[in-house]
Amino acid sequence: MDLRQLQKPLKERYRREPGSSRVTLRARGSETGVPVSCSVDIGRAVYEAGAHAGVGGTGSAACSGDLLLGALAACAQITCQMVAASLGIPTRSIEAIAEGDLDLAGTLGLSEEVPVGFQEIRLILHVEAPEATDEQLRALKEKTERYCVVMQTLKSPPGVSVAWEAG
Repeated sequence: MDLRQLQKPLKERYRREPGSSRVTLRARGSETGVPVSCSVDIGRAVYEAGAHAGVGGTGSAACSGDLLLGALAACAQITCQMVAASLGIPTRSIEAIAEGDLDLAGTLGLSEEVPVGFQEIRLILHVEAPEATDEQLRALKEKTERYCVVMQTLKSPPGVSVAWEAG
């Protein structure tokens, strides 16, 4: 696949019509009849999600933390793959692993001192590219980190607004 050719008309359109590059993504969580699970509809697929077993979930579905880490791993892996293809860097394999540490005592409200959410997130990229030069690998690292949407969002979080609608 020639990624540059694939993206060329998109880039031309975005340059010509700057507002056309803006998109809004949406996910909708809906109840499933039990308080420890929901379905998540992203418009192109529906996923089952559940509370982590450590807070009373069954452990049979991805918890929201899993989904966050999965989004980071997917974004980093795809971004790295696309950057390698765009720069013509030959790779044998690219794998992204996202890990996060959290203390469930915060989620359960057992301690005011324990924060709710991840205290640390680690992303490990395994790139097998024996024919790549050091310069190519530096460029791959720099551009992957710069263009990974989820990584950049986590590093510089946007404002989050919440609206409640009672019916």
